[in-house]
Amino acid sequence: MKRRDFLKNTAVASSVSLLPSAVWPASQDKVLRTAHIGVGGMGAEDLKSITSHKQVKVVALCDVDSKNLEAALQMHPEAKGFADYRLLFSQMADEIDAVIVSTPDHTHAPASMLAMQLDKPVYCQKPLAHHVSEVRAMRKLAEEKNLITQMGIQVHSFYDYKLATLLIQSGIIGKVSCVRAWSPKNWGYDGPIPTGADPVPSHLDWNLWLGTSASRPYKDQVYHPANWRKLVDFGCGTLGDMGVHIFDTPYNALELDVPFTVKNQCRRPNGFGYPEKNSVTYEFPGTPYTTETLKWVWYDGKGAPHSHKDLKLPNKEKLPLQGAMFIGEKGKLLLPHFMELPRHIVDGEYKEIDVSPFVNSGQIGEPVRDYALEGNMHYHQFVDACLGTDSCTAP
Repeated sequence: MKRRDFLKNTAVASSVSLLPSAVWPASQDKVLRTAHIGVGGMGAEDLKSITSHKQVKVVALCDVDSKNLEAALQMHPEAKGFADYRLLFSQMADEIDAVIVSTPDHTHAPASMLAMQLDKPVYCQKPLAHHVSEVRAMRKLAEEKNLITQMGIQVHSFYDYKLATLLIQSGIIGKVSCVRAWSPKNWGYDGPIPTGADPVPSHLDWNLWLGTSASRPYKDQVYHPANWRKLVDFGCGTLGDMGVHIFDTPYNALELDVPFTVKNQCRRPNGFGYPEKNSVTYEFPGTPYTTETLKWVWYDGKGAPHSHKDLKLPNKEKLPLQGAMFIGEKGKLLLPHFMELPRHIVDGEYKEIDVSPFVNSGQIGEPVRDYALEGNMHYHQFVDACLGTDSCTAP
């Protein structure tokens, strides 16, 4: 069987299980043996955060870039190193308790699916997969096997996002009719489609990097190490990179489902790179927290968001660089991204937010205000779920 056929078959692979998993009996003496697929970039951060938990032991590291792999092995010399995650699983499946997938987007599903087929809990970086069909297949497999899973969307566990959810569901601004969200990041490419080929760096296995994608020549600074986010065959653009974070709280707080319609205003698709600027409008069916239908507008790229009356702040203040605005019947709630408290706006003025009901009921504590500590909570939640002492909130 050809490599790509094998990988595609393992990746007939979705958000992951909402069901509790069969886990080990809870114990402070247990150690979770982890395998990390992708240890450069965000993968290096994931490795650092997972191993900040005292009950984790790294047993395997995998990366198609030997520079990334060597750096990770220096930090964890007791672990075994691999370039190909298939070899990792074939040689060490019985020595692994959980898998962390932090590769480029197009490899999320193939690696995660193979891990789950081997009954391994998976922590997979956001966006969960490259295609919706992969997400659905991943979810189906995780549910069938009753596996613990967590999507790598660490701000989901931050104080501000929890508070915003509680505020919206308490009715602080009434039923929500519209959400406007934005990021000026530009994970798009409007330039000419590259031609020709460059020598593949000696430290990169280009064939393994391509994974299930069609073979193509290597071009320096076009794909690896980070520009793949801009490209249709490998990444998910700004919406898939930042939208995942910024959509998270509004989507969950309002208990949304699949939209009726989606419309994007952008340049004509070229099949190679995502547009550098987008204005995407969704229409969602109503929920108990929204009006009959909900309008949601996403802006990205240089200059985002576009000027709109819904986005005006008191005292002519500037909008946060990234964030979301809930527009309701009784006012607005601004949720900056990230580590800034939500702001309640009524009749063009800020209104103080009383959090005491949520504190007194135990729904929320005090803000930590430390990115590393708050972010680690999300990773530790996955580890503790595998150890039988917690459950995942972003499965």
